[in-house]
Amino acid sequence: MSQNPATGTDTDKSSYNRLLLLVAGFGGLLYGIDIGIIDPALGYLGKTISMTEENKSVIVAAVLGGSMFASVIAGFFADLLGRKLMMLISAVMFVASVAIIFTSQTYVPLLLGRILQGMSGGVIAVVVPLYLAECLKSDTRGKGTSIFQFMLTFGIVAAAFVGDYYTKHAEAAIDLAAGDQTAIIAAANHAWRGMFLSVIYPGLLFLIGGFFISESPRWLYRKGRKEQARAAMLRSRTMAETDLELAELETALTHEHAKPKVNFGESLGEIFTQRKYIIPFLIACVVLGCTQATGINSILGFMSTILQQAGLSAAAASKSGLWIKILNCVMTVVAVMLVDRKGRKFLLTLGTGGIILSLIVSSAVFYSFESKRVDVKEKVEKLISADTLYIDLTKVDLGQVVGVGQPMQLSILYAYGEKQGITVAISNDTKTRVLKVSPLPGDKENAAKPLRIIRALAGPVPTETTGILIAVCLAFFIAFFSVGPGVCVWLALSELMPTRIRSVGMGVALLVNQGVSTGIAAFFLPIVGNYGYFAMFAFWGACTVVYFITAAFFLPETKGKTLEEIEEYFEGKKSPR
Repeated sequence: MSQNPATGTDTDKSSYNRLLLLVAGFGGLLYGIDIGIIDPALGYLGKTISMTEENKSVIVAAVLGGSMFASVIAGFFADLLGRKLMMLISAVMFVASVAIIFTSQTYVPLLLGRILQGMSGGVIAVVVPLYLAECLKSDTRGKGTSIFQFMLTFGIVAAAFVGDYYTKHAEAAIDLAAGDQTAIIAAANHAWRGMFLSVIYPGLLFLIGGFFISESPRWLYRKGRKEQARAAMLRSRTMAETDLELAELETALTHEHAKPKVNFGESLGEIFTQRKYIIPFLIACVVLGCTQATGINSILGFMSTILQQAGLSAAAASKSGLWIKILNCVMTVVAVMLVDRKGRKFLLTLGTGGIILSLIVSSAVFYSFESKRVDVKEKVEKLISADTLYIDLTKVDLGQVVGVGQPMQLSILYAYGEKQGITVAISNDTKTRVLKVSPLPGDKENAAKPLRIIRALAGPVPTETTGILIAVCLAFFIAFFSVGPGVCVWLALSELMPTRIRSVGMGVALLVNQGVSTGIAAFFLPIVGNYGYFAMFAFWGACTVVYFITAAFFLPETKGKTLEEIEEYFEGKKSPR
């Protein structure tokens, strides 16, 4: 027997508000997991599923591309079907994506699963904050939004914990395999599938929790279902608070219906023909595009790969990545406390300045050893025998690659048909100084195809010291990003966009944001393979310089100003201070 919501106790209402925040928190957690889980899994995926380097980059970018597509249409369907139903749909999409990924045996279903996972995240990113804003009371909206953002960063940390657990067990199994390719592939296969399967549980909790919350009362009211709206609002408010909010909502709707409607084309035309619209719109596009051009999503998605290429072992890279992602979570909390005290402009300027420094140092560290690598592809190709490659770095002559007595690293990108792989040998490491490349057992698709050497580079060995330096640089990068763009960008931009063009302008700017993010992730591995990691970090640094200039000299401070005052500033009627 259900209780009349109008007569529910304060304890009942407090419990329901906590339930709302809990369900929303699980939504943020899933979005963070979407972004974070591929980082630890990527190194093992390539050992078991036929993929090129471009394919690997696309697998990382697929979540961002799926999110871009879904975020554009999520608002439309949330208005058509309701916020609650779209949240349930996003949960089903997430659970289904994990099932598809876990059972994937080839590249195409894996890609489709990742796209679906990204689409679930895109719906969550749009609908959950919208649902919270419409359901929570004004004095708890800020808390609700902060919890969603915090749980998003915590989702990235949770994915890193899961990855670290499976990485430890996989690396131990690979060491015990002692070069047995069948055992190595089995360990890698168990690792990445286990990582993805383990994150299905928060998805199930989000799905179950969605059935116990009410539809947005404001959506119900706008659809003419006023009694249902009243009942939904009474679950979290007193009768007096409910009557007051519904009266305000009725007044707002009356005024809204009295205004002439503006369609998408008219709004877009106004953006590019009126100064008061085009300036904030262009600032919005630059800031949103440059936020992703800092490399944040690629760094989170490829962090273990970056750290290993810098000189850390797989286990050390996983552990370092875990602590860096924990730092991201902690600094997000710090940033939430600072944003209303220090202001958006100050934190964005501080954050982008720190990011530039971190990226420049990272680029310099990678350049210190990548610039000394030599192309030895022709020499390696001569060592192929019966589509098998065997190289002992203590005995083979690849020319004068390093100084006398200095250890050498040989990195080879090879392919059997469409199956690409990377193998690395280090002359002073007893475990890896012997390099073997042979057809993978059980790979019927590519077994009969010849071995091709795509790239072979030899040079000095990146040391543990360089790996630690890069880890420190990434830690500073994450800290400055969290304090600056991470917490400020959406708040500042929602304040910048004038009311009349806000939905259209933010939609276009969001496409820029997600498009840049997807493009960078998709081309990351091909670029670093051909030009080196130093080039990628230098490119991100150059983009962030544009970001810094925009934040420091063109972005007005919006702290403590009404939306009307901000609009007047862009009309030229008020100064930014």
